[in-house]
Amino acid sequence: MADEPVTSDAPDSPFRTTGTDHVTIWGSNAEDTIAFYRDLLGMPLVLRQPNLDDPSQTHLFFDTGDGRIITFFVSDDRPSNQGPQRGGVGAVHHLAFSFAPEDFRTVMEALEEAGHGYNVFDRGIFQSLYTQDNNGLVIELSTDKFAIPDDRRGEVLATTQRIREDAGADYAKDEHLEAALEELGIEAEPADFPDAASGVGGVD
Repeated sequence: MADEPVTSDAPDSPFRTTGTDHVTIWGSNAEDTIAFYRDLLGMPLVLRQPNLDDPSQTHLFFDTGDGRIITFFVSDDRPSNQGPQRGGVGAVHHLAFSFAPEDFRTVMEALEEAGHGYNVFDRGIFQSLYTQDNNGLVIELSTDKFAIPDDRRGEVLATTQRIREDAGADYAKDEHLEAALEELGIEAEPADFPDAASGVGGVD
């Protein structure tokens, strides 16, 4: 499957999704979940009701910032667990949420004040902080190096992919993204970030 084309064109499929509606996580308790996702990450708690499949649990709905929702099944008798997450096929590696690039230093300060450790990485075409939620789930807080319009994100990334491949590079870098934006006629100023370690492990 490595030779399958990467493109923003709609595939030949019976139907097409229109976006991410929500992601649901097995949570611990409401207090710790709300403290992390609402009070630290700034996601409004927009709905709370019983888990319709198991009314002994509560279903919390948070707005991630663009109307997309993340939800948690919680119960007051479940303590938060900072232990290692389950790995392997079918497991969730991490959740990534976007934020404004001008808030980068504010995010770092807020995580420090809340007692959450983090790592900062330059991921080539974006910049990321990695931390953990109240249950040890890896949370990536990611921000673009250039302001890419949401409705053109797929087109920009697919064009970046083609330029990267033409250049013989192993992964997408700043210069490939900049070239894609120029080719597509999208004017975008680069964001100003603090220095960060390369987040590229074992890839040239």
